[in-house]
Amino acid sequence: MQKNQKKTLYAWAMYDWANSAHNLVITSAIFPAYFASITKENKGLIDFFGYSIKNSVLFSYAVSLGFLSVVLLHPLLSALADFTGRKKDFMRFFVYLGAFSTCMLSMTTQENIIFSLFWFVLSLIGYSGSLVFYNAFLPEIATEDKFDYWSAKGYMLGYVGSVLLMIQNLTMLEIPSLYGNISNQTACQISFLSVGIWWWFFGEYTLQNLPNQINRSTKNWLKEGFLKIKKTYQNIKQDKKISLFLIGFFCYNMGLQTIMYIAAIFAEVELKIPESNLIITILLIQLLAIVGAYFFAYLSDKTNNIYALKIGIFCWTLICMVAYFITPTTFYFLAIVIGFVMGGIQALSRSTFTKLMPDTEDKSSYFGIYEVTDKLGTVVGTFSFGLIEHLSGNVRNSIAVLTLYFLVGFLFLWQIKSMKK
Repeated sequence: MQKNQKKTLYAWAMYDWANSAHNLVITSAIFPAYFASITKENKGLIDFFGYSIKNSVLFSYAVSLGFLSVVLLHPLLSALADFTGRKKDFMRFFVYLGAFSTCMLSMTTQENIIFSLFWFVLSLIGYSGSLVFYNAFLPEIATEDKFDYWSAKGYMLGYVGSVLLMIQNLTMLEIPSLYGNISNQTACQISFLSVGIWWWFFGEYTLQNLPNQINRSTKNWLKEGFLKIKKTYQNIKQDKKISLFLIGFFCYNMGLQTIMYIAAIFAEVELKIPESNLIITILLIQLLAIVGAYFFAYLSDKTNNIYALKIGIFCWTLICMVAYFITPTTFYFLAIVIGFVMGGIQALSRSTFTKLMPDTEDKSSYFGIYEVTDKLGTVVGTFSFGLIEHLSGNVRNSIAVLTLYFLVGFLFLWQIKSMKK
């Protein structure tokens, strides 16, 4: 297959445009704020099958459960996608699962909060599940010298697309008169529905333009799938650079993903940031992330990926140290810094792994392990954040642990002296 075809690469990058609205509206902004607002009675305690759990803690546990499901499921699925040549079919399944589950969130009310968490978890599975196969297409359609650019391009399109939909959703919340004076609840529910439709519609464009794989199915597909997992894992163990990167990525990603998924509900529940201010702040973070993604791509081009990642992780470490003493005023300052470094680290992590990965036909298997490392970090990070707050009663203790995650990740990357394979 001929690489660097602009139409194919653009269609690939457009999937970030399709699914990033979920990351912004559902996991970062409107849904967490809506969830907090409809569960604020009784000091934010929710009756979860006979147990009283604080709303912010239950939300972090739901995120953990969603990504734990991905961790358990995807090594096998990604190996099977490589073996059977049906990468796009697997991606399509998770796109449809995520989009449908997101649409179902439009039915969320105060009376069915546990029901809504079920669909929230499924939407997370669809979101992260599709990324395994989406990421695995990059080395098939682009040469190595294009990885950083198109990885950053994808994130840039994701930020722009999600911001556009977010602005439309924001007008429903802030100027309801334009929509027949709808209630805040109705505006939120329509927002969730719009995200699901947006994800499905633009996801179809990507799926229609990505290359088809040859069907290599066999009667022994289950056995071969497990063998591919074992083979890929053994190959990674023998490659010192990619092993160090994945361990470092796991550590710093625990902190990064936890902040991304918990920041909004933390700001509303603990700092009492008004919902409208919070959503506008998150919108500005997305715009700054566009600049950050391109800045770190430029920095990596002038130096190397590992050096640029170390700069970004060092910034995150400082952010967490300041966040331990966070107040409503310093929240806005930290939001500006977070926006700048957030996009750069995410885009660089993906392109760095792609560069370190050997030239192999088992691309989905490698990206399956990358995605498992990513999501396992999210599971451990969000669960530990909620657990420490639950046990200690002080959310600042959870923030202190995030600082440690970034520091350990930095130390592992420090041991990688060169990007050369």
